[in-house]
This record gives sequence, C-alpha cells and structure tokens, in this order.
Amino acid sequence: MSAAPLVVVGDALLDIDLAGTSRRLCPDAPVPVIERATELPRPGGAGLAALLAAAEGREVVLVTALADDEPGRRLRALLEPHLDVAAFPLHGSTPCKVRVRAGGQSVARLDTGDGEARDGPVGPRVAEALGRAAAVLVSDYGRGVTRHAAVRALLAEVAPSVPVVWDPHPRGEAPVRGTRLLTPNQDEAARLAARDDAGIEGAGLSAATRRGRHLAERWGLEGVAVTLGAAGALLCNGAPEPFLAPAEAAPGDPCGAGDSFAARTTEALADGGSLTEAVSAGVRWASAFVKAGAACAVAERLARTGSPRILPDRGEDAWDIIDRTRRAGGTVVATGGCFDLLHAGHVRLLEQARRLGDCLIVCVNSDDSVRRRKGPGRPVNQAADRVRVLRALKAVDAAVVFEEDTPVPLLEQLRPDIWVKGADYAGGPLPEAGTVRRHGGEVVLLPLLEGRSTTRLLATTKGITS
Repeated sequence: MSAAPLVVVGDALLDIDLAGTSRRLCPDAPVPVIERATELPRPGGAGLAALLAAAEGREVVLVTALADDEPGRRLRALLEPHLDVAAFPLHGSTPCKVRVRAGGQSVARLDTGDGEARDGPVGPRVAEALGRAAAVLVSDYGRGVTRHAAVRALLAEVAPSVPVVWDPHPRGEAPVRGTRLLTPNQDEAARLAARDDAGIEGAGLSAATRRGRHLAERWGLEGVAVTLGAAGALLCNGAPEPFLAPAEAAPGDPCGAGDSFAARTTEALADGGSLTEAVSAGVRWASAFVKAGAACAVAERLARTGSPRILPDRGEDAWDIIDRTRRAGGTVVATGGCFDLLHAGHVRLLEQARRLGDCLIVCVNSDDSVRRRKGPGRPVNQAADRVRVLRALKAVDAAVVFEEDTPVPLLEQLRPDIWVKGADYAGGPLPEAGTVRRHGGEVVLLPLLEGRSTTRLLATTKGITS
C-alpha cells in the first residue's frame, strides 16, 4: 500500500434511504403505505467513492465543496471519522437525495438542494492534498467542482505524474489533459460521444468499443473503461482488441456500484497496477459490493457499527446473508463436506437442500482437513477453487471454509435452522447433530444419487490414465 493518500475530487451529496415495509395501498391514492420506516443516511456522489476507498484502511482525502447547512453538516459528520475532508464553500444548499424503499425496492426518490461550486479560493489544504497524492479519482456529478478554475489547474498540474481516473457525468466537464482513465457507463459514454456528433449508433459491445475509442482519442486518454452493469467493464486502451473484464453474477441493488468500481480501479493504479489489472480489480470489487447489499449496506453498517466496510473477508458474507434472512423471518439451511470433485450427486443434494429454506450456506473442509480425512493424495482441488465452483451454483448462497475435522465450531456460530447431510450417514452418529439441535435447529438426511461419488470418479480416472 502506498504511503501517499488517494485523493477523491468531486461533488459530494447526502443520500438518505427511508426503508420500511408495505402491505397495503393508500385509501386515497394508488400508492403504497410505507410502515416502520427507518432513516439510513450515507454520503453520496464523490463522498461515497471516498468512503469506499477509505473502508479498507487506506488514507483518503476528499476534495469537495460543502455548504454550512444541516444536510452539509450531516454529510461532514458521516465522512470525517473515516477520511480527511478538504472542503471549500458550496454556494446554495447541499444536494440531498432521498430514496423511499419497501421490501428492498425503491418506490420514490425526492431530490432537494441547488448547491454548486463556483470559482474562488479553495485554500491550501486542497493544493497540499493533490500535491502528495498517490492517485486521484475525479468523481464528477455535474455540481461544479470539476468546473472550478483552481481545482482544474491543480488537476492539470498533477495529471502527468500520478494516475488520474475520471468518472464522468453527462452535465460535467471534460477530463484534464493527462488523465489516464475515463470510466463512463454505457449511457454516459453514448451521451459524451453524442456531444461530439460522433455518429456512433446502436448498443452492445461493438458500439461501446467505438465510443470508448472515440473518447480516448478525443481527450488524449490512455484508456476508457465503459462499465456494462452486470456484464462487467470494457477497456479500450489502444490495443487492437478491447479487453472485457466480466462481472460475477451479483443480483441486487446496483446503487453506488459505479462509485465502487471507480474507487477500486483508482486504488489499483495507485499501487502500480496496469489498466487491465485495475479494471479487473474494479469489476470484482463492484460485483462484491452489489452482492453485499450495495449502498444500502453502507448506510446500514454506518448506522449499526459506525464502519463503512461492507466487503467481507473470506466466508464472512455468510453472516450477512444469514442476518438478512433471519431479519426477514426466513429459514437458514446449511450443509457441509469436502466437495473435492463436484459431481451430479453433489449438485442434486445442494439443490434439494436449498429448497428447504431461504438461503443455503455450505461448510467446506480446508485442505488440511481433507488430507486428515482422505489421505495425503487429497484434495485434488485446493479450497479456494472448491469454494469458487460452489459459489457459482445457483443453489448456493455462500460457502465458508473450516479448518477443524468437523464443522462443529463453525456451526456454533452459524446456528442453522436446518443441517443437511446425505443419507449415507443414516444409522451413524453425526458429531454436529447435538450442536445444531442445541441451538434450536434440526438435522435432515437427503437421498443420494446412486453411483456418484468423488472416490469412484478418482478410481475411474486412475484406470483411464494408468
């Protein structure tokens, strides 16, 4: 990690989710009645990008314009425990976006605040921050920070020597000369290219590639990464063919995914990564961000723990899934095993287990645990690969590795409502059964698919190759 800070420059907003439940329509209008609503505030715009960059412990400085009003003070209070805020005056009121949500869906959004950054002094802290930056992320939300003459002059001064990533807005400004990477989404790329009368029609990868190349040439950029939502990001960087960084499947609220992509991409460049490495890292981060609950999860974590960190360590996403399932009144199902060579019997067991509840957590033996159980020739696949394959299955919500010979210590923490094993365990003692039942759960045995086992697969393969 670089000792110099990552500097985020741009327009900060106050975002608020009013999240509740809805079971009926209003009697005087066909609109839902939101009950038991909870207010969850969080930084938005450049503020969210800066907060996400700081969530893993990196030093971050946010250069922005803030008004001295109640929303502005709330925004500053949300930011300052986690990063350094170098702010100059915002003319007008702080922009505030309120999403009304029920059952995980937005039903309305209310936008207030007319504040804009206007030319004038920015103070020595802004120049100092940019002067020592390891990398700069410009998060343009069209509110004037990137139009500010002094800010643009400072950005132009540092761009030749440090990586500058520019996350654009259709109403925003062109990047300064020397900017390394532009990160528009498909709609932003189309609007920016249309402003130049580029004449690029259509949609899809071909159109995104042509727009990315046009923008790179138009503004003298080393690369343009057009984000494609669930498809990932397409990097146009002067190579004959574009580079596609695919996203992992991550259904959920995408609010803030673009900010998370831009923040992680900038961090990777600050640490010396290439454009392809940085864009790939950004896509992985954004996928995990959406899967973990996106901007809603940031607000929930800030309210509950004071921390913006939502990206879990290996396996910790299981706790979030369990927490959400239980808060919704659902049933947590878990199962376990080595899953060394995934076969049709495994898939059938996992699909049947998932149908018993509202989420399925798979407890996976570590490599050492497998060796102790199966012998020195096992596992065939290391734990990271086994987990990756399991997580790719639609039936599996999360996979957690445990080091012990049995999953009992892990089950003490997971406390599933249902623990599933294959019927081959019938008649024998299950060491984990007592733990599951002590916490109010039940053990269920499911039928196996006859003739399918990892041992048989390995024996067959050995016979073929010998």
